[in-house]
Amino acid sequence: MTPMIDVIFLLLVFFVCTASFQAVEWILPTNLSLPGSVDTDVPLDPQMLDLEEVVISLSWDNARPAWRIENRRFASLSEVEAVLAALAEAKEDLPVILDPEGSVPMEHVIDLYDACRQAGLQMVHFAAGESGSL
Repeated sequence: MTPMIDVIFLLLVFFVCTASFQAVEWILPTNLSLPGSVDTDVPLDPQMLDLEEVVISLSWDNARPAWRIENRRFASLSEVEAVLAALAEAKEDLPVILDPEGSVPMEHVIDLYDACRQAGLQMVHFAAGESGSL
């Protein structure tokens, strides 16, 4: 019985020593303002205010990401962020569905997800693929 208690004690010490006690990044308060960023008010279409959900498509065109929100194309992520901030201000509980193409690098998908969360949108989901498409 004593050797088993010794082994359990050693395992406990091992796991305590290897555990990371850092605060999770999303818990830490931040006030991020990047150089070159400008606060702008983006007028929203009245149709966008009546939406029950927003679908953001992310495609990969000519080795560059391309964003589309409700059939409106955007050239940069900063434009998308401005629209998302305006949507969040108008309707905070608006569900957002991200629909990236398979060829889009994951870093751009994560950037879009982070932009939604930074805008204050709480319900961000990913579109489900077709069944059997794996």
